Amino acid sequence: MPASRLSRRAALAGLAAGGAALASPALAVPDTGKKLNFLYIMADDMGYADVSCYGRRDYATPAIDALAQQGVRFTQAYANSAVCTATRVALITGRYQYRLPVGLEEPLAQRAIGLPPSQPTLPSLLRKAGYATGLIGKWHLGSLPDYDPRLSGYDEFWGIRSGAVDYYTHATSGGRPDLWDGATPVQQAGYLTDLLGDHAVAAVRRNAGIGKPWLLSLHFTAPHWPWETPDDDSESKRLAQSKDPEALMHFDGGSQKTYAAMVQRLDLQVGRILKALADSGQADNTVVVFTSDNGGERFADTWPFTGRKTELLEGGLRIPAIVRWPGLSQPGSTSAAQIISMDWLPTFVAAAGGAPDPAFAPDGIDIRSAIAGGSLPARTLYWRYKLHDQQAARRDQWKYLKIGDNTFLFDVEADPMERANLKARHPDVFAALTQDWNRWNATMLPLDPQSYSHGFTAKTLADHFIATD
Repeated sequence: MPASRLSRRAALAGLAAGGAALASPALAVPDTGKKLNFLYIMADDMGYADVSCYGRRDYATPAIDALAQQGVRFTQAYANSAVCTATRVALITGRYQYRLPVGLEEPLAQRAIGLPPSQPTLPSLLRKAGYATGLIGKWHLGSLPDYDPRLSGYDEFWGIRSGAVDYYTHATSGGRPDLWDGATPVQQAGYLTDLLGDHAVAAVRRNAGIGKPWLLSLHFTAPHWPWETPDDDSESKRLAQSKDPEALMHFDGGSQKTYAAMVQRLDLQVGRILKALADSGQADNTVVVFTSDNGGERFADTWPFTGRKTELLEGGLRIPAIVRWPGLSQPGSTSAAQIISMDWLPTFVAAAGGAPDPAFAPDGIDIRSAIAGGSLPARTLYWRYKLHDQQAARRDQWKYLKIGDNTFLFDVEADPMERANLKARHPDVFAALTQDWNRWNATMLPLDPQSYSHGFTAKTLADHFIATD
């Protein structure tokens, strides 16, 4: 197909109002006689190049790098959103987050919304297929008791329910304690990344003896703010003494050194968990995924992309994604297949021998063919974000982007920094993607008028983008 042409058939492929999942080709996977376990590890606000196997230069992440050497590393993996909650909605439902009120951006704190317990989810579908399910770490899909993770398919939950807490006091920006074992408040001293690692190690060991396959979702809060190192609680003490209820965000804090220490501690815990998996004899039967919920914040490395969290530039959406899949992934391989957060549900459920609820057909697809080194069916991926009226769509090498009144067409494979606006050179491609975004958007819920109602004082994204063009 010529670079300047995007056929109507191609442009509309993957745009299904009903959200039907696309199936992968049949796979020749060795039959071990046992169902696979799934260990899904997700960092928080980690930039595309924040681990050394993706290009970070000022520190090393040996455990995550080793995982990449044992599996496949995706170079075009996307988050469903440029912020936390929305991506988590897509991950757990396998559908565009804009289909549910809880997925319509943030914040959640002032509103009684959350993930409806009636919504089929990744853990509930796997539990139906005979799996034990657990969540350790960040929930951020609504407050207890109405939106307890255990009402949405998880047998067990140990972690935080909000978007961020102090790593030492485990309190929110308003000073409220937020560490839970199920619905029971927990008071436990320790650096949160370490505590999550401890509980994950214990869960992996315990799961070896339960006699059934399992899903463990491990959602770290690192390297999300507050910027606190694992060996120094002085910043935590400073925040605890602050009179500012938003001090936890402390835009005056942090450094590259602090950020490096946070990521390296995360890597250390990943290494401990992978060792527990091997020592318990489960490594050969467990799929391991490492990824992030969205692009990085201010100390993150998003090279070769521009943009950050809350932005639909590639730096706000492109994320690391590593998969070690016994009998399927090839050690030390890479894949340029375009995958997205909502793909994990149809992939895991299909591999487990389960099936999605036909009334809630996934928008994501089974990506096992890409994990095995093959290709995926052609499709278009879509995003929107109320802040600065952002819109985006990606198909093949093309990306449509709108920021306020400014519209763009980029070839993000040739131009990953999104600098050359090609909409005048390829008007048919630009028109097709724009029209398809509008068709897709008409099938989603309208924008939430309350999102960002608390006021957002960041410099306008359009100004930032044009100034750096």
